[in-house]
Amino acid sequence: MRRWMTRTVTAFAVLSAAGFVATACNSAGGATPGADGKISVVASTDIWGSVAKAVGGDDVNVKALLADPAADPHAHEGDAAEATELDGAALIVYNGGGYDDFFADMVNAAAQDAHKVVAFDVSGHSEGDNEHVWYDLPTVKKVADKIAQELGAIAPDRKAAFDANAKTFDGKIDTLITAVSGIGKAHPGRKAVATEPVAKYLLDLAGVQDVTPEDFAEAIEQESDPSANAVSEITDLIAGKKVSVLINNVQTETTLTNTLVGEAQKADIAVVAVSETFPAGESDYVGWMTKQVNGLAAAVAKE
Repeated sequence: MRRWMTRTVTAFAVLSAAGFVATACNSAGGATPGADGKISVVASTDIWGSVAKAVGGDDVNVKALLADPAADPHAHEGDAAEATELDGAALIVYNGGGYDDFFADMVNAAAQDAHKVVAFDVSGHSEGDNEHVWYDLPTVKKVADKIAQELGAIAPDRKAAFDANAKTFDGKIDTLITAVSGIGKAHPGRKAVATEPVAKYLLDLAGVQDVTPEDFAEAIEQESDPSANAVSEITDLIAGKKVSVLINNVQTETTLTNTLVGEAQKADIAVVAVSETFPAGESDYVGWMTKQVNGLAAAVAKE
């Protein structure tokens, strides 16, 4: 499986070299609010950090380790400086499913008693399933509810507020779910290809069939170069206008993906950008996802 799993050895080496981090976390950490009364939350990405902030509101301080829209998340390696961010965290939120193992490794090495929310585990998906669960809207609701539960355990006197915030957030996600589900109903039979299967769950919910050649998708997931035949297949689908949209992960641009985007533009095939952290200027999950849903709806309706 792709993602930061290949970075695990490096992450452990960094943490071993900085053994003080674990000691610091064990002594200063704890699942209690800080001196200012706010609950410290550390998330692996700004996307999950945004969900935590939506639920926690003004009662939480959220720190996300990955928040650079210009960075390739797949090349990220945990370091001692990031490990120290876990010191004092009362709640830790990360994706799981093999996606952000660099973060999971730091959490495990620190062995602190913070509450944890692992999105993939909450999702109910099985090991080996697509790990990009921040594009799985029903799962995002489950994560918000789990965050509310954990925050309520940390600060029982504020549990009602966290539950209310989660309910409000869930309502916004329900609106998105309705909008996404309506895409396929209004435009049945639409197809898409993707430079990477980041938005698989969103396409599934929209009823848009992902026809990306299996060999191409598998090579990308394994961080290897797709075969010439696989590249030819996906190029033919785009150039031949056999799909309505190209889903492009803008954070892992390569010569190949840029070529595919160029082919889509020449064929007047819509390109919908997806990402793994927020683009510049975005910090709210619902607002960011709404723009992508609207983009997908417009792309599918274009045909």
